[in-house]
Amino acid sequence: MKRVIVVAAAAALAAATLASPAQAVRTAAEPAAQTEYVVLYKEGANPSEAQKAIEAAGGSIIKLNSAVGLATVTTSNSGFLDAIKDDAAIEGVARNRAIGVVPKEAKVRADVAKAVEAGAVEKEGRAGASPAKRGGKPADEPLGDLQWDMDQIRAGEAHRYESGDKRVLVGVLDTGVDGSHPDIAPNFSRSLSRNFTVDIPADANGAEVDGPCEVASCVDPADVDENGHGTHVASSIASPVNRLGVSGVAPKVTIVNIRTGQDSGYFFLPATVDGLTYAADIGVDVVNMSYYVDPWLFNCVDNPADSPESRLQQATIIRATQRALDYAHSRGVTLVSAAGNEAMDYTKTNTDTGSPDFASVPGQAPYTRTIPPSCVSMPSEGDHVITVSSTGASKRKSYYSNYGDGFIDVASPGGDVYDTPDNTRDIARATLAAYPKSLAVANGEIDENGEPTVPYVVKDCKGSVCGYYQYLQGTSMASPRVAGVAALIVSRYGRPDRRHPGGLTLDPGVVERILKGTATPTPCPTPAAFTYTRHLPSGSTVTDTHTCEGGAGGNGFYGKGIVDALRAVRQ
Repeated sequence: MKRVIVVAAAAALAAATLASPAQAVRTAAEPAAQTEYVVLYKEGANPSEAQKAIEAAGGSIIKLNSAVGLATVTTSNSGFLDAIKDDAAIEGVARNRAIGVVPKEAKVRADVAKAVEAGAVEKEGRAGASPAKRGGKPADEPLGDLQWDMDQIRAGEAHRYESGDKRVLVGVLDTGVDGSHPDIAPNFSRSLSRNFTVDIPADANGAEVDGPCEVASCVDPADVDENGHGTHVASSIASPVNRLGVSGVAPKVTIVNIRTGQDSGYFFLPATVDGLTYAADIGVDVVNMSYYVDPWLFNCVDNPADSPESRLQQATIIRATQRALDYAHSRGVTLVSAAGNEAMDYTKTNTDTGSPDFASVPGQAPYTRTIPPSCVSMPSEGDHVITVSSTGASKRKSYYSNYGDGFIDVASPGGDVYDTPDNTRDIARATLAAYPKSLAVANGEIDENGEPTVPYVVKDCKGSVCGYYQYLQGTSMASPRVAGVAALIVSRYGRPDRRHPGGLTLDPGVVERILKGTATPTPCPTPAAFTYTRHLPSGSTVTDTHTCEGGAGGNGFYGKGIVDALRAVRQ
């Protein structure tokens, strides 16, 4: 099983708060606690001048993303932030998430554990009283009759004209990809895949994050997914047509695992920036980003509820992420992002009660903030990003999907288990894609004979080779289907890539134009204030009203419309 390995001394901050007074006294022989920061160089600044400023403030650079100008710095100077934030060569500085292990006596505090609404919504697709019913209609793949989502965007029909080109690379910026899954392996590139994360056993308050590490370095191999999220995303994009399980939207393109998310589902700034610039450097054509950059759902630069340090951290996240997005876009990467699952209109004033969702300093916990539209969630509100809302089987906007006229670019099926005639839950209204067998075993979701014990896990075999699949719902599931259509567009209309011989490329602006221009215009519901009713398994009923603004040519629920793979490759 997992074992705890000390990675860095940053978590000594938490140790000090948990020790007895006698233990908390540091002797002269003990080294000073190290704290980690990310430092964003001012655009156009001389890197050597920025390095001098960091060193003068007592910092040491342990990693530098030169494409963006983002340095990861460690220091024992408690006044490092104040010493450097106003330097002429520095644009932003923020305390980085803690890494390492807290003492054994540390206790998990439920009030500071991460409350990821996205995860809760996606896992809701798992609940149900019985297995999904098979449709019985012919399909390319054995489980194809369970893939209503493929029918909604006419992906199967599109495959008669374009099913993808292996020279097209799709980067999955996520929690990892199970490269050994039999319905992913044929299209998976181990040689190009990378892991930019370090697992975090516990946060600064002692709350478990990723749990004890399975490897001494706390860095998993680049073909592993101990969360399941990234594998579902990769399968949705590019599971091959191989008479096993399901098919992806672009079943012949190449998947590259660019791991930027922790096992726990956190996505921190350095890893996400590194992932984007790596994708650009190796010639990736499309990336899928089904996440927001932690620890802030919304980043504000002048919110009165935030401390000066928190404002500076959020400003740094905005600027560094946008630089990485600009870098990738300028090098031919089409950027696709999930809109998020908070059921909010992002063009209005909202309330955020879940940020900061990670404790990088002891005692840190989420608090309530009023969020005006000027605050932004990254990367979904970044420039050059195609932002995707989710639809259910009936094509209505999913009850959980964020929305907003001018925020949403296109819509795509991500599932809605309550999109049923009587508004009761049906797992078949979620989306089905690959699931790592190791997770199914660890979670007790298959028995000793390898048979599923829960209705949300499906097994399919071809001879002695078996694959497992799970139902999930969320904008995280909608976004990769758009990424898949984008990959079909590059496959269909791309040209040889001079920068990366052997690859194809197509200007991201052209890809976006085709995606939007071939999407099926979908008007707001009538009335525009649509009320969702959900009869929960507990017996209670929940209602929620979302108002759609705009017309059929562009509105807050669907953007330019629901993507259409067939039209995209036959325009």
